[in-house]
Amino acid sequence: MYQGAAGRLCSALRDVPALCASSLRQQPHHSPAKRALSPPVRGSLAAFACCHSLAGWIGDAPTKAASTPGTSSSSPPPAGGAPGSTARAAARSVCSMGNSTSRLYSALAKTLSSTAAISQHQNYLEESDHEQLDPLDPKDLLEECQVALQNRPARLHREFVSRADDFGSPHTFRVMQWNILAQALGEGKDNFIKCPMEALKWEERKYLILEEILLYRPDVLCLQEVDHYFDTFQPILSRLGYQCTFLAKPWSPCLDVEHNNGPDGCAFFFLQDRFQLVSSAKIRLSARTLKTNQVAIAEVLQCKETGRLVCFAVTHLKARSGWERFRLAQGTDLLRNLESVTQGATIPLVVCGDFNAEPSEEVYKRFASSSLNLNSAYKVLSHDGETEPPYTTWKIRPTGESCNTLDYIWYSQHALKVNSALSLLTEEQIGPNRLPSFNYPSDHLSLVCDLGFSVDPDRLL
Repeated sequence: MYQGAAGRLCSALRDVPALCASSLRQQPHHSPAKRALSPPVRGSLAAFACCHSLAGWIGDAPTKAASTPGTSSSSPPPAGGAPGSTARAAARSVCSMGNSTSRLYSALAKTLSSTAAISQHQNYLEESDHEQLDPLDPKDLLEECQVALQNRPARLHREFVSRADDFGSPHTFRVMQWNILAQALGEGKDNFIKCPMEALKWEERKYLILEEILLYRPDVLCLQEVDHYFDTFQPILSRLGYQCTFLAKPWSPCLDVEHNNGPDGCAFFFLQDRFQLVSSAKIRLSARTLKTNQVAIAEVLQCKETGRLVCFAVTHLKARSGWERFRLAQGTDLLRNLESVTQGATIPLVVCGDFNAEPSEEVYKRFASSSLNLNSAYKVLSHDGETEPPYTTWKIRPTGESCNTLDYIWYSQHALKVNSALSLLTEEQIGPNRLPSFNYPSDHLSLVCDLGFSVDPDRLL
């Protein structure tokens, strides 16, 4: 049973201290089309708005992720305080909302800035996966996101496209893949020269990200460049029924940015009413014998409706041109690990990721020709069913404009089938300033597809 607004607010204050460090800051700007006004803000919006923050308090120290395939772990790595984070947190002010609630937030924020509070917060992070928190109603939260975004341009419309030969599958599940753009990188390093800095402010950008997730309600969610896991995504998504796992990059570039919120990494979420965790592996990718800065999470889940197993993996390969052979080595290592986790491809597999590689690259070809018999889900949007979309990311930096296909959802093509996929934004929708923007929170588009089990569960390869 979902709790009421007042109960959600009190519960948020009790259960998620990370939510108390800031309140919603509306950023004034001019836009061609404003969102329609939504119903009045509910009490939980104030708590929901406080997902920003604790910047630096929960910066993970580099962790030794398991590189052995199948290493089991169902909880996030312990969090450690980043150097100098206490001073940064103390200097950060809380935006006043002009009522007793905001004064309570301010008092809690000041209390949390102490060393003792940081220690308690770390203990909370380690124990939070084991606590049963009160559920939140996704419809209410979606309404609250829309209220917070009412001064932004209207949401860009996308539709699901079904396969022409789709006869439907009795057992389907929805997968979302998304590089959400690390906040520290968006504001501090990526230099999107056509995107106003105002559009990148976390106080509103987080609502655009959460709105996208709540709109499509995936059963399995795979994210990259997550640097607000502990203070935003884990507290909120866990209360929406997701089980959550996070693995930070050992040397995240976010840590080079002043006032960062800790390292970015990959995050994996699944709805616990649809799947049950069987095993979890956290993998630090290698390039031959060299341990690299890129990671992956692989979890074997059991579908509660059918009892069938599926392995899901999320990764983010090395970026930049000139690193093609490095990405190939990382992809080869990931395939080797996944072959072990799937017990020689006897368990169906779904791999989501930002591969930082066009279809012409060798790492893409290695996945397409591997013994795991994978196919790319977004080919279904093409006329011939064999062509990737023209882009999944489109941005403008000082070095120029780049429009590339880098993100993929791979699946075991004889064990699973693609029923439908979410269309990509058109060039007209994206606009001349490209991504990110006031309309869209990341430089990468989300990929969402509905997958179904094949009729014959034994015909995997």
